Amino acid sequence: MAGDDAAAMADWVSAVAADLGLTDVDTGAVVDTVLDLTADVAHGVSRPAAPVTAFLLGIAAGRATDPDTAVADLAERISRKAGTWG
Repeated sequence: MAGDDAAAMADWVSAVAADLGLTDVDTGAVVDTVLDLTADVAHGVSRPAAPVTAFLLGIAAGRATDPDTAVADLAERISRKAGTWG
């Protein structure tokens, strides 16, 4: 990702997180995890499945006792599944 794009994304994600009251979220880690996950899904399953999968990850992580740990664990699990899909 180009420097300007990365800076714009970081600013955007931080602003959205703040608007949603997610002040305790490590937005840098979330961006890296979600981008890796969506790349795995887009290449292993289908492009349209990537944002939907990220949405489902967010719902599942939000329901977890420890959402920060859940994001990493669930994303890894989903990425493995995408790697063996089809």
